[in-house]
Order: sequence, then C-alpha cells, then structure tokens
Amino acid sequence: MPDNNKQNDQAASGDSANTLDELVYGNTQDVYPKEPVAFEIECIERDGQATEYFRHHGATTLEHAFTVANILHRNQKPFEAACIYGLAFRIHSKNQGEYPLPQALMQVRLLCFLKAGKELPEYDLQMLAGLCRPYANYIESIRSAWRGGDGRQALLHMGNAFEEFLSGEEIDWLYLEIARKIHPSLFNSDAPKTADEKLIPKKLFMYWDKNPPEEIVENLYFHQGIPDMEIKLFNQEEGAEWLYQYYGTEARELFLSMRHPAEAADFLRVHVTNLYGGWWLDADARIKNEDALNFMLNQQDDVVLFLTKNHVVHNDFYGTVAKSDVMEECLRILYNNSYKHKHLYIAYKTGPGIFNRALSRTAFRSLEGINEGERVKLYDQEKFEEVIQQIDAPYKSRLPLWQAMG
Repeated sequence: MPDNNKQNDQAASGDSANTLDELVYGNTQDVYPKEPVAFEIECIERDGQATEYFRHHGATTLEHAFTVANILHRNQKPFEAACIYGLAFRIHSKNQGEYPLPQALMQVRLLCFLKAGKELPEYDLQMLAGLCRPYANYIESIRSAWRGGDGRQALLHMGNAFEEFLSGEEIDWLYLEIARKIHPSLFNSDAPKTADEKLIPKKLFMYWDKNPPEEIVENLYFHQGIPDMEIKLFNQEEGAEWLYQYYGTEARELFLSMRHPAEAADFLRVHVTNLYGGWWLDADARIKNEDALNFMLNQQDDVVLFLTKNHVVHNDFYGTVAKSDVMEECLRILYNNSYKHKHLYIAYKTGPGIFNRALSRTAFRSLEGINEGERVKLYDQEKFEEVIQQIDAPYKSRLPLWQAMG
C-alpha cells in the first residue's frame, strides 16, 4: 500500500495528473479519514458551485458529500464527481438502511470514471459486484459498449439491471442509447407494414387544468383549424370524469391527488392515448407548419416517440395506436410509481421516465426473443424541433426554475 500522506502532499502541491488519478482511484478505502482530504478538496475547488456549497456545509456527512458530488456530476465534471462519490462511500455506514445505498454510490462513481474516459478501479468494481451484482453488470456493460464492444452482447450482459433503479434514471437513457444502435432494430422500426395494419388515429389531445390564459386559448383555436385532425382539450373536471368513465374510481382518485397540474397532465395523457390512440401535444406547444402536419399524418409506425440529445423521451409530444404494447407498459409503470413512489420527482414518476422504462423493457424482451412485432419509431431532437415549436407564453417567465425546466 502506498504512503497516503505522501500522496496527499503530492496532490495538494499540484504534482502530476497521474498522481491525482491514483489518489482518486483509491479513495474508497478505509485508510483515509471520513472527511475530505487535500486532493478531494482540490477536486471540489475545480467547480465554483461545489466550492460554494462546501464552504457553507462542508462534506463530512453523507448528505453533504453526496450533494457536492451531485453538483460536480451535474456540472459535467465527472472525474471530480467520482472522487467525491468515493468520499461519500467512505463516509457511508455500509448499512443497507442508509440512503443513498452504498451500491448506488459506488455505481455512480464508476459511471463517472467512464464518462471521464478513465479506467475503472478493479477493487471498486469487485466491491460493487459484492454489494449488487446487477449494478456491476450495468457498469461492465457500459464500459464494453463505450469502448467499441458489441452492443447486443453488452445489453445481454446487463440483462434487466434497469429494474433495480427507479424509472427514468440514467440507466434507462444509456440502455436506450445502446439499444438504438443494434440491427436489426430491437424496436421493429425496420419491419415492413402490412396493408391491414392500423395507423395512428388522426386525433390530437391536449390538457390545461383550468382558466387557460389567452395564449393557450389561441393555441387551441389554431389547432382546431386543422381540417385533417380531431382535436380535444381536456380540463381538470373533464379529465377526472373521463378517467372515472373509462378507468374507474381508482384512476380518478389518483388523478385528483396529483401534486401539480403537470403531473396530472402526465397521468391523463397515458390513459387517453392508450384507449383511443392518436397524438398528444402539450397545450403550450404547437404543430409547426403544414410539413409537420403531413409528417404526423403519414406515419406508418405503431408508436412514434422523440428523444432529447440525452435519449430522454419527449412525453410532451408523441403518437401511438390504441392499446399499444408501449402504452400498456407505460400504464403499468405509472400505477406502480403512483402507489409506491408518490413523492418521486415528476419527470421520473409520471413523465418521461415511464416512457424510457417502457422502452427498456421492450428492448430487453426483444433481445430475449419476445417480440410482439409492434413498430416503435424513435426520432431525435432535431426532428422534434422540425415538427413542434413552443408558443410564447408570459406565464413561463413567472414559473419557478424547476417548473419551467420541466
């Protein structure tokens, strides 16, 4: 074992990056104290926001160390984040009742090493395998795929490790990123359509809970002027009654218990598009032009989804046939989250997260030879911006930052 005090002095005095790498690789080990040492403080101080938090709160508790690491991760400093996730792991009691769980800290640490283009500390990888084998499979699979390995084999090795995570977490995005590169398509988007198969209905659904502002009313009028599309805008009262009529008291009660209008809209949209089929469009978005409309009307696939650059599904605009496998899966995930994780962040609980998890399950089953033949077409952010535009709405400038971003 190297002399850690000597290594700390070297890192603090600005010696080579390789020396810092060695220190960070080993900082989960108990030879270090349960508080930040010099090279860890150096990593924190590479980011202004992390430094500010550290100065106010320190990083001697699991909560604060984890928060600092998350700031670094969010601010795209993965190597530095890996370092502080290591500190948080060192502070952790290793009790499975303490959150975040030790395996969660270790897997995100190793993922950050991969994002930084670094090798993985084998000691940590073995420790992760002992804590949670599916997590280790996940990290090993991402390492293989990102280093040019066979994507199919990587996903087969990962298995359904995503089920160990809440819907919408990063594993779903990364799983989808790899799955999209596999040929033939795991989503059947390259399968020919037969003449007797149904198309996405020419219906467009929207939601605004109550008292829509002028710009939302104008946007509805705009869409009602489209001759080839049946338009329906739900409000809260209509949504609750519709859910009761077609899905019963359980659906209505859950809908009315949602914490925010955006969460209620999420809940309603999955039910409506599952039963009727058609297109969903958020009330503050607009079909861009005639070319965009023709794009929608000419779709031949069963489910049409759009992805952000990070492979997160846009649930603010999508199309589906009635009772598609993907939408049925979204419903199952939605109800599970509504009962088991009712305080979960909206994007994970009812929003894009349920769509991403549905796609993970679809691709996994396809890999395992269970394929219903449903064609799911996935378009990129660029195509989304060609089809949809956000309307100028004064209320958006008054929203809290988290809400405006959602």
